[in-house]
Amino acid sequence: MSLISGIVPVPRPAGRFAVLVDGRELAVLSLDAIEQLRLAVGRSIAGLEDAIALEAKRLHTYDRALNILAFRARSSSELARSLIRKGEERPHVEWAIARLTEQGLLDDEAFARSFARAKVVGGKQSRRRVQQDLARKGVSRTVSNDAIDTVFEEEAVDQRSIVEEAARKKLRSLAGLDPAVQRRRLYGFLARRGYELDDIRGALDAIGSSLARD
Repeated sequence: MSLISGIVPVPRPAGRFAVLVDGRELAVLSLDAIEQLRLAVGRSIAGLEDAIALEAKRLHTYDRALNILAFRARSSSELARSLIRKGEERPHVEWAIARLTEQGLLDDEAFARSFARAKVVGGKQSRRRVQQDLARKGVSRTVSNDAIDTVFEEEAVDQRSIVEEAARKKLRSLAGLDPAVQRRRLYGFLARRGYELDDIRGALDAIGSSLARD
């Protein structure tokens, strides 16, 4: 009969315990799982093998998710894709995502607001570009729009001023060119960054007197 001969903490990560059976490590579990399965030294694991294996696999995926989040914040969808690419099984990924969300360690709304604030305030990016970037990260359109609206309101963002600032900065690299060429290249540059056409036209009109200056 296979009996639990020890339940000992492992060095890393904290809060994890090695379950030893007949002196050999069977699985690494959380304290919650140990209590849920009522594991104790001297108890037989007969009939518990599958449950122990499941909890060990879930915990492995969960800890891997924590390591990924420690490196950089991610949306739930982005985190799930990363875990699956690393070979984690989808059911365990879904369990880990649900657990992290329940614990408040994974929050798409908070992630979207933080991302939007960094890109709009720090990176001077357009609303459309931020929407596209958040979509690539798996954030829903509703969540991304709400986040961007919040950032624009809280930071009193003036999109027209951002476009004009970007245009003036780019203009310095176009000094000496014909005004028509400058305007065409500026238009293309701003359009590729996702700014609205009305804002682009307004910015070009605002800096019109600066075109072709050395």
